[in-house]
Amino acid sequence: METTDTPPAAAPDARPAAPHLPPDARRRIEELGFWYHTIDVGPGLTTPGWFDLRHSLDLVPFPDVRGKRCLDVGTFDGFYAFEMERRGAAEVVAVDVADHEQWDWPADARAGTRGAVRDPSVSGPPKGAGFLLLAELTGSKATWRPLNIYDLDPDVVGTFDVVVVGSLLLHLQNPVKAMEAVRSVTRGVLFSSDQVELWLSVVGRGRPLARLRGTGRTCQWWNYNSAGHRQILYSAGFEVVDRSSFFINRYNEHPSAPFTASTAPTILAKAALTRDRHQGVLHRAALARPRPL
Repeated sequence: METTDTPPAAAPDARPAAPHLPPDARRRIEELGFWYHTIDVGPGLTTPGWFDLRHSLDLVPFPDVRGKRCLDVGTFDGFYAFEMERRGAAEVVAVDVADHEQWDWPADARAGTRGAVRDPSVSGPPKGAGFLLLAELTGSKATWRPLNIYDLDPDVVGTFDVVVVGSLLLHLQNPVKAMEAVRSVTRGVLFSSDQVELWLSVVGRGRPLARLRGTGRTCQWWNYNSAGHRQILYSAGFEVVDRSSFFINRYNEHPSAPFTASTAPTILAKAALTRDRHQGVLHRAALARPRPL
């Protein structure tokens, strides 16, 4: 990690007592269908998420949330929200769009478009279903609200000591506008972890670069490099005070790419860069504060 005067806070020394789960917890988790995050629910019970972020918490400058009011933006089924509660946050609010159709879908993937193919999560449970199920099963006090990132407003949700935005910016048509809304509700620090492009980071040599996609089933708009991620935050009014090294958000249930002549260079380069042999998506995380404007 880059050296700053704001070291990442350590997680609590010990996990709180495991929740007493109802006997049908496993069945209800399996019946929900699609899970985005791999989340430890209780002893021997974990959600079958597409992505497993658990290891990454030791690799990033995750902020101290103890006794603080915290917001998880684009929570999906709540990995970061429940983690902040576990670490002793006084209050955790999690927001996401109310319906999958409210994603920033490219024109050729919007509902009603001829031949549109969607990401598998869209055919899964309604938005918030996974979060609300886990909150019920574990007795969590974290709250879920249907709210688009663009609509964040201190008059609606108040302000927060800690705001988390994870793996969301690449899915937004206007990530700078979205992060300006995030800044309006951030009175403390922002933790932003997002996908970054390997080869753009290599050839960019510190210059902010992005490749416009804006098409297809995965609802990806801007595939930017590490400097591009930092520039988005700066343009939205934040100052980065710490960053992680490159790391992998590992695949769990997500299908891995086949090892072929065309995929091998990227797979091997990511493994060498991160020292992680698991397949997944290259990420970098930043801790930032609102800068004076």
